[in-house]
Amino acid sequence: MFTGIVEEIGEVRRAAAGRLFIGARRVLEGTEIGDSIAVSGVCLTVTSLEAAGFAADVMPETLRRSSLGALRPGSRVNLERALTLAGRLGGHIVSGHIDGTGRVASVREEENARVLSIEAPPALTRYVVVRGSVALDGVSLTVTATGDTSFSVSLVPHTRQATTLDERRAGDVVNVETDLIGKYVEKLLGAPAAEGTGGELTREFLVRHGF
Repeated sequence: MFTGIVEEIGEVRRAAAGRLFIGARRVLEGTEIGDSIAVSGVCLTVTSLEAAGFAADVMPETLRRSSLGALRPGSRVNLERALTLAGRLGGHIVSGHIDGTGRVASVREEENARVLSIEAPPALTRYVVVRGSVALDGVSLTVTATGDTSFSVSLVPHTRQATTLDERRAGDVVNVETDLIGKYVEKLLGAPAAEGTGGELTREFLVRHGF
């Protein structure tokens, strides 16, 4: 589990045969083989450690669903270690299991902020709400506008400096993880209908499922 607060920007050193080696420093502190690190929003398991970075294997399904397949030596990626119970939840609950990808439709300046408009399929935008949270390339952001096939986020100066999002231009692909809680709510609201109760969320249903 992650927070969407990027700890550092790493650099891909090698990328071949479903394996990434990423140059990093800060996220190596306290990290052991088998730990999880979010790489531009995708939860990967550390398979080896070196003084200057770490390696992780990437499954074909992950390559199909995310932008990681386009990474090349020199690519910059957002890095975050898994959240500990002693840490602060500074962003929002991020699983590192992205829902799909979006494409940057436009980039515009608005005083001290930069606004990104993201095109995404309805299967993703249905979970995106104004002033709700969304993770783009592993960065926790607040949604400023929504449409049927698009939504917008605003990058403050710190986010622009501390993540790779300031490098994004129109046409670039970004990893999208929508609100985890919203998906669970939808699942629960749909469950009674599957059980023949008519689709209403009742007290009896909540009690029966441990709420």
